[in-house]
Amino acid sequence: MPEQETIPAAGDALPAQPGSALNGAQRSAAPAVSVWPGAPTPLGARFRVGPDGAAGTNFALWAGGAEAVDLCLFDERGAETRVPLAELTHEIWHGFVPGVLPGRRYGYRVHGRWDPWTGARWNPAKLLLDPYARAVDGAIKIKHSSLPPEVYGHVRDWPQQQVADTVRDDRDSAPYVPKGVVVHDDDDWSDDHRPKTPWADSVIYELHVRGFTRLHPGIPEELRGTYAGLAHPAAIEHLVRLGVTAVELLPVHQFAHEDHLLSKGLRNYWGYNSIGYFAPHAGYAASGTTGQQVGEFKRMVRALHAAGIEVILDVVYNHTAEASELGPMLSLRGIDNRGYYRLQSDARRYADYTGCGNTLHVVQPHVLRLITDSLRYWVTEMGVDGFRFDLAAALARSMHDVDMLSPFLAVIAQDPVLRRVKLIAEPWDVGSGGYQVGSFPPLWTEWNDRYRNAVRDFWRGALPDVRDLGYRLSGSSDLYAWGGRRPYASVNFVTAHDGFTLRDLVSYERKHNEANGEGNRDGSDDNRAWNCGAEGETTDERVRALRRRQLRNLLTTLLLSTGVPMLVAGDEFGRTQRGNNNAYCQDNEISWVDWSYLDDPGCRALFELTSRLIALRHEHPVLRRRAFFSGRAHSADGLRDLAWFTARGTEMTERDWYAPAATLGMYLSGRDIPGRDARGVPVVDDSFLAVLHAGDRPVSFVLPGSPWAERYEVVVDTSREEQGEAPGVVHRAGVAVTVPGRAVLLLRVVG
Repeated sequence: MPEQETIPAAGDALPAQPGSALNGAQRSAAPAVSVWPGAPTPLGARFRVGPDGAAGTNFALWAGGAEAVDLCLFDERGAETRVPLAELTHEIWHGFVPGVLPGRRYGYRVHGRWDPWTGARWNPAKLLLDPYARAVDGAIKIKHSSLPPEVYGHVRDWPQQQVADTVRDDRDSAPYVPKGVVVHDDDDWSDDHRPKTPWADSVIYELHVRGFTRLHPGIPEELRGTYAGLAHPAAIEHLVRLGVTAVELLPVHQFAHEDHLLSKGLRNYWGYNSIGYFAPHAGYAASGTTGQQVGEFKRMVRALHAAGIEVILDVVYNHTAEASELGPMLSLRGIDNRGYYRLQSDARRYADYTGCGNTLHVVQPHVLRLITDSLRYWVTEMGVDGFRFDLAAALARSMHDVDMLSPFLAVIAQDPVLRRVKLIAEPWDVGSGGYQVGSFPPLWTEWNDRYRNAVRDFWRGALPDVRDLGYRLSGSSDLYAWGGRRPYASVNFVTAHDGFTLRDLVSYERKHNEANGEGNRDGSDDNRAWNCGAEGETTDERVRALRRRQLRNLLTTLLLSTGVPMLVAGDEFGRTQRGNNNAYCQDNEISWVDWSYLDDPGCRALFELTSRLIALRHEHPVLRRRAFFSGRAHSADGLRDLAWFTARGTEMTERDWYAPAATLGMYLSGRDIPGRDARGVPVVDDSFLAVLHAGDRPVSFVLPGSPWAERYEVVVDTSREEQGEAPGVVHRAGVAVTVPGRAVLLLRVVG
């Protein structure tokens, strides 16, 4: 009978192997370089020249519960020198190393107990990235289309898989993992001028640094896919012509690729897998990765600011790339696993409110400090103007439940830097009670997915009535009219990076994610899409014409709605992802913006319409109100700031709101805009009537008469392929106009 295999107990490690770091885990008797006490603050690596003229770098690392910390310095050949940090102040290990200059690469090895059953996972064989590193050089080296086993703190290939994560791996990870870089930058931003666009005047454009620039013919090839590419005049010219006021960049924090993607020959494209909250992702740098990426990012921000465009970062502070207990050991896990991550009652396991394997423990002061230090750094030293927080509900959890009085939200509200920038919440996570649309406190705006759903359903003919649509078009007062919040608390969107593009929304009813290698099981099944009669691309010109009209309808609806509109890069000219609604791993033509579409007359016309609608929005304050509508008459003639009409030209009754309807008229009065301009003069604007008709057949719509108007001028008619610049047709009030099937009419009151 074969001998029974012994399962290791908690804390057991593999026997030393040739080339392992087991001996290296024992601290050196004496450092190879001089180290002075230094200071515990600020955290990270800070180059400085002392009053005695000594130049060097102060290193400070919070590592609660650790027994010892080694600073590891790497020369140009990759040779490692370990420097024990002997000073410990309030759980911060620190030391000043003379002669360490900007550009030097470094990491840490942290000593402590290995006892995964209690959440302790210290392993000095693993080189760890400084959470405060301002630049990162290199990426995880891949072995056989997979992450190398050396980057895991536990033995991945232990025979007993159910306890694999409890067996420590003592192989050295340093040759395989990225390193931090010492950066020195005393830029004071004196030559930069932030646009400071008010929320109500904002139009957001969500883009991916690499995907937006990778195929742009006007950008030099060596700059495509980079921060420098986005700063190029050809890229900025498109944004200026379109008229957007802010770009919202998909994650630019240093991130890593997941093992399950690498094994399929794929990579993480979106970047929602952060590992360095202070470092601009090195993969988007054209100028170099030993600190040059910092300056390149700043030059990009300056170029956008000079064009009047703000920079908003999509940030992922809810989880990291270290994933579950079976994930790699790259940084926080090896510094203090129990301090940085939320653990279950079984401390070997992670609490996962993100769907990504782990959740940062934001109620811990040092974790909260890491996040807020990072946010302030990007504002004060990198020049950004705001943030969109991925899965923000996970950050708002106290112990377990989402809490709008949580430490994270309280700290943001009182921070003199952060409370002044744009704050956008993705107001949900994947945990119980995580859906929090409408619940975030003042100062915050929110991605409003109820707007997305209502507009999609209306234009595909799936709304049971128009009650919800009325709220969404007028600023979602049912969600945000509390606590001093304003209509611009609602970030309105029809599409986002996650899901169908606008063109795919009218071309596919089912997701087509086969290229992701998951059997088309990934991605949402709730697309609320209509393919206009054919699945995917077609040569049927009737279907193609209808799709182009639906694109115009959706964009027009978005840009006429009260709130802050958000567009996705390429939607303004009909970009497709071939039906893929979860292209997070498609770093290729599926995701990259294809600029050749602008050579197509229909796509060019869509771009021109979008640009024209944004310009119309900028020109007319009635389309970007700073206060909610009251719906009440403010003058003797009975004119109200907002009124709703049926196709009969009569105001909607309660019965009309509950009845199925394909046609809705929305009257916006420019006479009753609350607020005054900078000189205290009341704001007055034109009045408009928007008619939205989602039915497939023409409808006769009676234009409301007195007191609403005497005449109306057609400003936008989405049934027309080419809008032109000539003044529109003028209609007398009280007459019936024919609204073609599936169309939006925008009419200006001219008398």
